[in-house]
Amino acid sequence: MTGRLRGHRTTLLITLGLLAAVAVVVWSGQGGRTAEDLDPANPGPAGARALARVLDDHGVDVSVARGADELDAADIDTATTVVVTSTDSLGRSTVERLLSTVGDARLVLVAPGPGVTDAMGLGGQPSSSTLGQGTRGACADPAYDALVLEVDATLAYPAADGCFRTDDGDAVLVERDGVVSFGAGDALTNDQILRGDNAAVALRLLGQDERLVWYVPSVADLVGDDGVSLASLLPDWLAPGLWLVGLSAVALVLWRVRRLGPLSTEPLPVVVKAIETTLSRGRLYRRAGDRAHAAGALRRAARTRAAERLRLGTVTDDQVLVRDVAQHLGRPIEEVAALLAPDAPTPASDAALITLADQLAELDREVRRT
Repeated sequence: MTGRLRGHRTTLLITLGLLAAVAVVVWSGQGGRTAEDLDPANPGPAGARALARVLDDHGVDVSVARGADELDAADIDTATTVVVTSTDSLGRSTVERLLSTVGDARLVLVAPGPGVTDAMGLGGQPSSSTLGQGTRGACADPAYDALVLEVDATLAYPAADGCFRTDDGDAVLVERDGVVSFGAGDALTNDQILRGDNAAVALRLLGQDERLVWYVPSVADLVGDDGVSLASLLPDWLAPGLWLVGLSAVALVLWRVRRLGPLSTEPLPVVVKAIETTLSRGRLYRRAGDRAHAAGALRRAARTRAAERLRLGTVTDDQVLVRDVAQHLGRPIEEVAALLAPDAPTPASDAALITLADQLAELDREVRRT
């Protein structure tokens, strides 16, 4: 067995060497790849490696800038086109830095959302749309005339002079102040670049200048207060709609209030005896420990009965009532005031409250006898 292995040693070494070489080649080939959508180094269906190589074959110098630092280091002039594919990774700080770096160069934004268009100051909110079997270019730029753009879904932007219009009248390709917004990002992918005239549209969109800087933003470049405001994500009709709903609710309340009309009194469907009401209130007062309220109710009832007995009327002043009762009974005013006056001292205990009730009952009997 040992002799057989010794005889095949050379073959074994060659096989191991070939496997090592293949592993090195595969490992080195994977080093430059990425899985990000629309990345020029992504060979997958959602990548844009095919477009980058075709542009390079047509004489366009394609360079990739990953992150804001590499973009700042790139030599960008008026003969350069800067394309941004991962626009969802942009924030307000990186947008300002991008505009400062690009300067007067041509800038192409692929599928920018509402936050990016708002930060760019482009105006108008993008809307999702479909092109169906494709749409033919008809715009002020003759480069896209008669070309058919064919994608499953796209973003459209409100513009009167844009290209590749949707059924809603918005445009997929819009240029404002040197900034191009292209909503059909899927047309640049390896999977859909050959649909319709997508390849021709992509070459004319990104191959107009001698040099193309492919900027891949990084979320690591964002600062702490970066972000998209909630107002920029909401549709324009939402605020007027909320105001309309609020005003309608107020009008409904006012309408229903007028229909209710004035309050009306109705007799109780059953007869409640006075003693039951008195006992119930007494139990409530006792449970709450509110001797001041109970004493006030007893004195108020005693004053009412005394005014009726003496025929003083229901609007008699309390001090006048106390004086008349004292004169009628021949008692000191201070003694009668301690029993009947509204500002008389509150009983300090339940026993004192019972004593007050007995004294008021005796006073009522005296007034009735005399």
